[in-house]
Amino acid sequence: MSTSTVVETTSILGPVRQTYSGNADFPPMARAFKEVSQVVREMGLLQRTKWFYLLNALGIVLALGGAVTGFILLGDSWFQLLIAGALGLIFTQIAFVAHEAAHRQVLTSGPANFRLARILVGLVGMSYSWWDNKHTKHHGNPNQVGKDPDIEVDTVSFLEEDAAKSRGLIRLITRRQGWLFFPLLTLEGLNLHYLGLKYLLTKKDVKGRWIELGLITARLAAVLVPVFLLLPLGMAFAFMGVQLAVFGVYMGAAFAPNHKGMPIIEPGARLDFFTKQVRTSRNISGGWWVTIFMGGLNYQVEHHLFPNMPRPHLAKAREIVRDYCLSNDVPYTETSLLKSYAIVIEYLNRVGLSAGADPFDCPAVAQFGRA
Repeated sequence: MSTSTVVETTSILGPVRQTYSGNADFPPMARAFKEVSQVVREMGLLQRTKWFYLLNALGIVLALGGAVTGFILLGDSWFQLLIAGALGLIFTQIAFVAHEAAHRQVLTSGPANFRLARILVGLVGMSYSWWDNKHTKHHGNPNQVGKDPDIEVDTVSFLEEDAAKSRGLIRLITRRQGWLFFPLLTLEGLNLHYLGLKYLLTKKDVKGRWIELGLITARLAAVLVPVFLLLPLGMAFAFMGVQLAVFGVYMGAAFAPNHKGMPIIEPGARLDFFTKQVRTSRNISGGWWVTIFMGGLNYQVEHHLFPNMPRPHLAKAREIVRDYCLSNDVPYTETSLLKSYAIVIEYLNRVGLSAGADPFDCPAVAQFGRA
């Protein structure tokens, strides 16, 4: 099986580690971003699209209202688990808008966007400060060892050297982490809540700490109180379990295809912005339904080049960036959603083979070297 690409085809059966050192691997692209940006600006693709986000907000509010109404009408019924699953989907859609607000895509001013992002992330039950700190580092250095927190080990290992250091139960999980990836995502919702609270309670000098703690507390009360007050205890725990599981799987299913299995950049590599962002990102084909499902993250290449570009404009930007990459012999990776999941699973399984090996004698590291 291989990925579908506009410029090149990369086999998922190839080496685990496609490393780039920033030397001869990359052509000089110093002017690329400037030229593409000029076209994008001339076409007005960086202008706000308030109409879209108003309609999006209306859809989320109606969906949330429908879920609450269904919860009240169903009463003591195991069909409540359908409402729990629906809430997991709705909270993820809210997270997508929060992500866009944090990138200043929604409102006109930066401060207004940041306030909106903090509120929406709090409504989802996460810490905006924690997420923003992590996500900013990721955007600056995607897939770069030691700089991108998204490839740091967290039960799942994304690098062979991390897999080689695993021990005990984690080692058993790591060796089969590709197949276990989606089952493990059922716990990711709980993990996201935990990491946010841990950051707010232990990190010093967190801006908006008490606002975020207040939002998270209010959100927990709004969800937990009616669930445990109106439903039998066992059903209430099942309700929360389903809601958290659906939220975690959906979040992981939307974010994992974007960079996992794409080239890893070594710690000392110095790459131009255009090359770094395009080579480490993967787009997902499929049209409007994939855009709705992934909240615009299916245009990952364009999102990384223009983080403040509103979701409706990403499709047009894709045509510009893709054509530029084609004419300048820069790989532009795009594949279907199902193939992207197959790539992620295969990649994680191959990384997992390093579990238990000597971290200072990893075959992949020996083969590809370090910069």
